[in-house]
Amino acid sequence: MSRKEAIIRQKHIINKLRRKPSSFNEIATYLERQSVLEDYDFTISTRTFKRDTEDILSLYSIEIKYNFTDKVYFIEDEGNPTKSDRLLEAFDTLYVLNMTEDLSKYIHLEPIRPKGTDNLYGLIHAIKNRLQIKFKYEKYWEDTITNRLVEPYCLKEFKNRWYLIAKDSNGKYPKTFALDRMTDLEITNIRFSIPASFDMHELFRYCYGIITPTDQQPEEVILSFDPDQGKYIKSLPLHETQEILEDNDDELRIKLKVYITHDFIMELLSYSNNVKVLQPKSLTNRLMAEYENAWKQY
Repeated sequence: MSRKEAIIRQKHIINKLRRKPSSFNEIATYLERQSVLEDYDFTISTRTFKRDTEDILSLYSIEIKYNFTDKVYFIEDEGNPTKSDRLLEAFDTLYVLNMTEDLSKYIHLEPIRPKGTDNLYGLIHAIKNRLQIKFKYEKYWEDTITNRLVEPYCLKEFKNRWYLIAKDSNGKYPKTFALDRMTDLEITNIRFSIPASFDMHELFRYCYGIITPTDQQPEEVILSFDPDQGKYIKSLPLHETQEILEDNDDELRIKLKVYITHDFIMELLSYSNNVKVLQPKSLTNRLMAEYENAWKQY
């Protein structure tokens, strides 16, 4: 049985148990039906199912347990459903795009795709095993290429680009490296320890994008969107701290707690006259200055 079949089968098991707790026979019957529909062999034994539950926990942090009273398997409360959903979503996309049928007449993909994702597997291996890495790095605003030796902490995705958060060998704080600016990746056998104080989720808790300021505090931001734009902001929140203050025929007013960074300002500028900054005044002034500079271009 191929690894691809195993991963697809595991995804079906997750979907089945998310809908309702099920016995082993119910799961096996469901997988047999999917085998016919998708022309794969998803049949399983109890031994294979046990191995699948272990893989599901390892890959997606989804724990499958057994209820001895009802004699059914169920998914334990997911600690981070967003993470597991994103992983499953990514797999769904890859699965569809790798189907043998030509899908070009049904799906239009952006012709320009970010580079650097070919290093994802190696980077994840280095992060999990706490191994230092070497690579050549070229910043967007500099022509020189530098050699880096870093301790890789974690990866972050933002606007279809991937970034590595790592501590430089001679640095004090973690830095952000764009994967598409990295070349000649080498995983060393030099081990390191991540400081106990490092928390990836806390690091980005109030960030919009990839900039993690070390010299400022997050601020409370209040924005007013016109009703039409507000529908999009409700369906795809700007930030995890987003809180709706007003939602009526005149506006959608939201509150965020974020660092005021270049990434955040560029995002607000993209909404043009569909958004108004109500708080803080300093952010209003910065946007006004950006609009004035843009006006001078014409």
